[in-house]
Amino acid sequence: MKIKSAVLNGVDEEFKLTDMILDEPQAGEVLVKIVASGICHTDSTVKDGTVPMPFPAVLGHEGSGIVESVGDGVTNFKKGDHVVVGFASCGECQFCRAGMPGACERFNELNMGGAMRDGSHRIHTVDGDDASVFFGQSSFSTYSIVQENNLVKVDKDMDLRILGPLGCGFMTGSGTVLNSLQPEPGSSLVVFGTGAVGLAGMMAGVISNAAHVIAVDINPERLEIAKSLGATETINSAEVDPVKEIMAITDGKGAQYALDTTGVPVVINSAIKSLAIKGELATVAVGKKPVPVDFTNDIVTFSRTIKGVIEGDAIPQELIPKLVDFYHKGQFKIDELSKLYAFEDINQAFEDSKNGTTVKPVLVIDESYSA
Repeated sequence: MKIKSAVLNGVDEEFKLTDMILDEPQAGEVLVKIVASGICHTDSTVKDGTVPMPFPAVLGHEGSGIVESVGDGVTNFKKGDHVVVGFASCGECQFCRAGMPGACERFNELNMGGAMRDGSHRIHTVDGDDASVFFGQSSFSTYSIVQENNLVKVDKDMDLRILGPLGCGFMTGSGTVLNSLQPEPGSSLVVFGTGAVGLAGMMAGVISNAAHVIAVDINPERLEIAKSLGATETINSAEVDPVKEIMAITDGKGAQYALDTTGVPVVINSAIKSLAIKGELATVAVGKKPVPVDFTNDIVTFSRTIKGVIEGDAIPQELIPKLVDFYHKGQFKIDELSKLYAFEDINQAFEDSKNGTTVKPVLVIDESYSA
């Protein structure tokens, strides 16, 4: 079938809305009419060349939409179901079987390798050339083919235009706190970086009843947003030493938990130094530079832990419904962080994300949709 996709033809090029050809769903696959798709920093890492991918490529991995049809063997979804599209996982390796799909042994291959699980392609140019699929969905398209286990069914009374980012950015931040760090009530959590991922993690800290939920950034406007979402303290690290401020807030003990969403070496080292004895740092960012760490003096001496977390250590089918419930309760205000853009304004949306104008840009791909 003919679809419209935002195609990226090379590093640092702009997206071009292009007619493409999409195959029919094969066994275990679902055809989804995409309503909207969030723009995530990971999309930008392909655009700027940090993460290599064969071109032409159709990016987008925070899709939400409506099931159009299903392939053979699909039993959990039917035409008309409303869905959020998550990341791809094989479902067969030891980590997938243990309920840790973010640690899937084939994660990089299936999400950033450019092909589907069987090594073939579903998206093609009108001339017949294969296009790379991203995260098993390529949601910068009017339609998408995805594996059944990528999908999460959601209630039809929810606005699909704000739900897509639950498939990656919002899930990564909140899941890292709720699933991986698991701060106890009364504990202290500091979040470095108040983009979509960081603010989601911060809201999860509030949900966890942490006594101190500290937001650190250099953007005053973002810090004000953090306050409005429940941050107990904010620190502008362009003006003060964040480590000293965190130590003062925590009576000289340091934070028990920290989340880095920046990938910036100096920020990561500040996060480490701000930890208490036995403190834990989770880092989720795709950084561009190596991070030098003094393991003897900053890690071993204080029995601190650093862990990398992918997709919030989440099972999307378990976490996303919980996040929707938190949203209904007014605890996870994803609508306040999202700004809707027309599909043809995709390049402006990326620019607004890069310069910090918008926390979470969301492309409305199906303009006929109404909640």
